[in-house]
Amino acid sequence: MFDFHIDATSGPARAGTLTLPHGTVETPVFMPVGTQGTVRTLSPADLRAAGATLVLANTYHLHVRPGERVVETLGGLHRFMGWDRPLLTDSGGYQVFSLQGFRRVDEDGVDFQSHVDGSRRRLTPERATEIQWTLGADVAMAFDHVVPGGADASVARDALERTLRWLERCAKRHEELRPGGQTLWPILQGGTHLALREEGLRRICDMHPWTGLAIGGLSVGEPKPAMYEVLERLEPRLPPAVPRYLMGVGFPEDLVAAVERGIDLFDCVAPTRNGRNGSAFTPDGPVNIRNAEHREDPRPLDATCDCETCTTFSRGYLRHLFVAEELLGLRLLSLHNVRFLIRLASEMRAAIRRSAFGPWAAEWRRRYLHPGTA
Repeated sequence: MFDFHIDATSGPARAGTLTLPHGTVETPVFMPVGTQGTVRTLSPADLRAAGATLVLANTYHLHVRPGERVVETLGGLHRFMGWDRPLLTDSGGYQVFSLQGFRRVDEDGVDFQSHVDGSRRRLTPERATEIQWTLGADVAMAFDHVVPGGADASVARDALERTLRWLERCAKRHEELRPGGQTLWPILQGGTHLALREEGLRRICDMHPWTGLAIGGLSVGEPKPAMYEVLERLEPRLPPAVPRYLMGVGFPEDLVAAVERGIDLFDCVAPTRNGRNGSAFTPDGPVNIRNAEHREDPRPLDATCDCETCTTFSRGYLRHLFVAEELLGLRLLSLHNVRFLIRLASEMRAAIRRSAFGPWAAEWRRRYLHPGTA
C-alpha cells in the first residue's frame, strides 16, 4: 500500500508514482491544504474537478476542534470531510513555529494555549502520533520542532536534536499502534545551516527504512536563495527510492525551483489565501483582480486554464465580485489558483518524461517572471 517508483528523470527532476491506501498519486504533486478538514471555500467536488489527488489536514487544529474522537465517531477523517482520495496529516509541529505566543516547548513535548477557547492542550510525540492514527490519514508526519528561518546555528541545532529524539518516540508509538493502513514520515530540520541539514539527514536515514521523507523548516522567513541552496546541497544525499516532500511551499516559482532540485511533493495555503485576497496565478505572473484595469476586461483570467473560473467568467466579472465583496469571488479565485498549481505539476511531469525539464523550466521562468519579453 506504500509503494513509490520513479517513472522518469530529467537531471535531478523526477516523475514518480506513489501508491497509498486510498489511491495513486503521480508526482510531482501539489497538495491543497485543508487545515481543519476543509480547503477554504472549496468543496471535495471542487478539489476533484481541479485534479487534486492528495490533500493535507492538520493534527493540532483538528484536535482542538472538533476533536479526533468526534472525527472517529463520524467515520474517520476521509468520511468526515467527504474526501475518498489520499490524505496526509501534518503533526502539529508547524504550530510550534506559527503559534509561538501560545506555546511552551520542553523535552517531553509542547504545551499550547488553544487559540479557540484558551484551554491548555499538550502535544507530545506519542500524542501527535495517536491523534493522527485516530484521524486515519494515509500518511502521518512525525512531530517536529520548527524554528524561524533566521535562527542561528545553536537554536537550529537544539531544534534538530529535539526533532530527532521526538522522531524515535513517534516511530516507536506508531509501530505499537500496528497501523496497517497508515505510514509515518520523518521531517528533517536544521534551518539554513547546511552542515546541520546533512547531519540530520544521515541520522534519519540510519534510524529506519522510511517510506518517505519530508524537509521542514524552510519557507519560514529565510531568503529564497537560502532555501534553494539547502535543497541543492541535500539533493544528491537524499535517498532516491522514497518520495521527497518539501513542506509549506506553494508559490509557482518555488515549485519549479524545487522540482529542479529533486523534490516530489508540496503543500501550502498560498493558492487559497492569495485567491481570497484577489491575487491569481497566471502563466504571465500574478494578477491582482481588484485593479481598475480589469473593470471592463472581457478576457478570462487565464486563457490557458480549463477550470470553471476561466472557462465561465470574465476578468471584469471577477473584479466586480471582489469590489462588491461577494463570496463567490473568493471561491472562484481559490479554485483557479489550486488548479493552476495542479496543472503546473502536470506540466512538470510531462517535461520530465520528455527528458526536457531544463529547457521547459527556462522558458516557463522567462514568461512567468518577465511577461511580455521576447
